[in-house]
Amino acid sequence: MFDFSLLLEAISVVFTPANLFFVIGGMLIGVIFGSLPGISASMGIVLMLPFTYYMGIIPSCILLVALYVGASYGGSITAIMFNTPGTPEACATTFDGYPMAQRGKAGKALGLAMSGSAIGSIFAVFAMLFLAPTLSQVALKIQSPEYFALTVLGIACIASVGSKNLIKALITGLLGILIALIGMDPMTGVARMTFNNLNLLGGVEFIPVMIGAFAMGEILKQIVDRHETQSFDADTKLKIESLSLKEFLVYKVTIIKSALIGTMIGILPGTGGSIASIVSYGEAVRSAKDKSRFGKGAEEGIIAPETANNAAAGGAMVPTLVLGIPGSPTTAIILAAFVLQGLQPGPQLMKEQPLMLYAIFLSMLIASVVVFAAARIAVKAFAAILKLPYSILAPIIVMFSVIGAYAVSNDIGQVWMMLGFGLFGYFMKKYDFSPATLILGLVLGRMMEENFRRQLLLSEGDYSSFLERPITLVIFGFIGLIVFYPMIAQYLKNKKMKKAITEAE
Repeated sequence: MFDFSLLLEAISVVFTPANLFFVIGGMLIGVIFGSLPGISASMGIVLMLPFTYYMGIIPSCILLVALYVGASYGGSITAIMFNTPGTPEACATTFDGYPMAQRGKAGKALGLAMSGSAIGSIFAVFAMLFLAPTLSQVALKIQSPEYFALTVLGIACIASVGSKNLIKALITGLLGILIALIGMDPMTGVARMTFNNLNLLGGVEFIPVMIGAFAMGEILKQIVDRHETQSFDADTKLKIESLSLKEFLVYKVTIIKSALIGTMIGILPGTGGSIASIVSYGEAVRSAKDKSRFGKGAEEGIIAPETANNAAAGGAMVPTLVLGIPGSPTTAIILAAFVLQGLQPGPQLMKEQPLMLYAIFLSMLIASVVVFAAARIAVKAFAAILKLPYSILAPIIVMFSVIGAYAVSNDIGQVWMMLGFGLFGYFMKKYDFSPATLILGLVLGRMMEENFRRQLLLSEGDYSSFLERPITLVIFGFIGLIVFYPMIAQYLKNKKMKKAITEAE
């Protein structure tokens, strides 16, 4: 329950010069880590942990949470400027962010992403402040059938929005799911599709695949096309154009829906922002009057996924803090960091240390506002990089790609995998297949299989158990709407045209 007096006390705690420094510093560090492919928020938090040992419990928590918020935005910078998402959550941002940048509007694309990120984060923070206990109880009611239905919803969205060609989007999405099946069976421990390669027993990590398919694939494409200029025709001063009040009013429905989708998916333990971003993007496409603009630099195509994935990042903190159950892989590390500091997240946190909870929420709110300044600083650095000829820029990207792939598990095998998927990514781009749908299929595939098989084990093989729960039925209803609505709409449109032609004759 919201307590205004505690909020005032938290304000007095957080708004000190030292703590504000940690908020701003953590935010900037997070943006840097989030923008570098493979160098994720999780790695940033792990690297910062030793420094927090000598800090107080409140400053250390503030620093880590601000870093988390910054990284959630940072992934969109390289997604827009280089068609290489810094995080899997930013994959959907490439659909319209990079095409807008290629049209010379990189500043506008970055401004929309920045605005969407801030709005999504702020929305999630207010939801946490007022509804944390209620949202936690909702999260506890979600079981395997709902998780499975959510992943199917994500796949349906991939099929409908991931590419100009529906068949190509389906092929790459399903290929991503197939790659997700490589490794040890999660239920039986049997090796699958490893070809006696011990490096594949742990499965295929999505970060080397993502870096290879996006970054290396794009570099190979530029080399083959013999480009010696910047990666896109843009003003390298990159004046950021934030979302104006007029634009906010135009896209208010998309923004509100995306924030709600992100927050509700974020509170579900283990889901993360990848599902939220693709579902919100799919909903933006479905509800748009002119769907042909998407994939060519549509403004809603940037606002929707960025609002959703940042709202999901905030939503993931609800089960982490209130239930002690990580909402995402990154919040699992944050949870461990809190425990090391002597803070025990869980149901008793609201009763025993409510001030700490409010201080964390407030620091997330400040970090969400600071993103406007942090984005401008980060973009100036990238603008300087873009002034370099591609012959110099490409080796820099390759260097960071190798570092990012190797950092996953300190294994050279991950680098070779990244290079292999780089070649594969080149051919995907050449023949107009979307690398983003491959990555999203890989991310969603594991969750889909685990929850599908877990539910079958619990129900003793009863497939009808997936249709017994109301929430699951609602999600499947949305799936049906996404899949069949375009077909029905096209059928009615053709029927109307035939009728008009007949009457004209």
